[in-house]
Amino acid sequence: MPRCPWAITEPNLTYHDQEWGVPVHDDRKLFEFLILEGAQAGLSWTNDSQETENYREALDVFARKRSRATARAM
Repeated sequence: MPRCPWAITEPNLTYHDQEWGVPVHDDRKLFEFLILEGAQAGLSWTNDSQETENYREALDVFARKRSRATARAM
């Protein structure tokens, strides 16, 4: 399959081949994409993609805190 013109170096090659255009149905993954897109606004995707793991860790902390708060409210 031909690649898009922007997919010429890593990490863009891996992103293009493994994530770009692949349907996602997992709510957590969709939320992750939403957060990353907002963080990327106006920036180079390559720079933002290097922070993806940091965002995932932050989202995990947020999810755990929210789960605890929800459990306490019930």
